[in-house]
Amino acid sequence: MLNFPASVRVFFCVLPIDMRRSFDTLSEMVREHIGEDPLSGHLFVFRNKNQDCVKVLYWDGDGFAIWYKRLQRGSFSLPGNVGGGIEIDSTSFSMLLNGVDLQSIKKQKRYALSGSGV
Repeated sequence: MLNFPASVRVFFCVLPIDMRRSFDTLSEMVREHIGEDPLSGHLFVFRNKNQDCVKVLYWDGDGFAIWYKRLQRGSFSLPGNVGGGIEIDSTSFSMLLNGVDLQSIKKQKRYALSGSGV
């Protein structure tokens, strides 16, 4: 299981993309559809129409990097089509990558600073 620190912000583009897109077109989508800076170091997650592939774009300090996962069977339980992008916490992202249906989980309310986006 992949684990990410709680400080990592994960932005999910809910619009399906052509998985042939690479660094420049994905970073432009981050600006246009998610409204964030692709050089921020946050993770930007994209999906395909069939929801069996995800691609993650991030800036690692001196260049862009892409992480890509394709399922051999099944699909990811991805957030619905609400606008261009949403922020999910790193724990939810890790569970999503490992096959957990986020729709079926009830998360308990916790204190959060206003404006934290979580």
